[in-house]
Amino acid sequence: MNPHLVLRVVAQLLIPFIVVYGFYVHFHGEYSPGGGFQAGVILAAAVILYALIYGMDAAKRAIPPAVARVGMALGAMIYAGVGFATLLMGGEFLDYDVLHPDHAHHTGQHMGIILVEVGVLVTVTSVMLAIFYAFAGRTPDIPEEEW
Repeated sequence: MNPHLVLRVVAQLLIPFIVVYGFYVHFHGEYSPGGGFQAGVILAAAVILYALIYGMDAAKRAIPPAVARVGMALGAMIYAGVGFATLLMGGEFLDYDVLHPDHAHHTGQHMGIILVEVGVLVTVTSVMLAIFYAFAGRTPDIPEEEW
């Protein structure tokens, strides 16, 4: 019998719930505590749990380190892109009201906040994974036999 069978079964059950909870925290961030940063950490934790149970190679096949590196830049570009879009539309940097000028104040604010939080989510998830891959992938200074 595989000694890690229970861990694998529990992880298979928990990881989807962790991901769904991460997206819940993200999309309800402006109504309750939470947002892109917290959701990004939760999503990264799901991948890190996957890596701890199934191994680094499996995690790197699921989300390659190159995707994490691109995600770091992409998230920052989404965040800044919203700000520059508001500048180009005649407003100030991150003035969400210009995003939807024909409707009420709330609509532009809602769109802007969601877009900025998506950028934060992508950046935080990617940075957390890149840090985990960097530390978990390094070779130890002391061989296993000498511990």
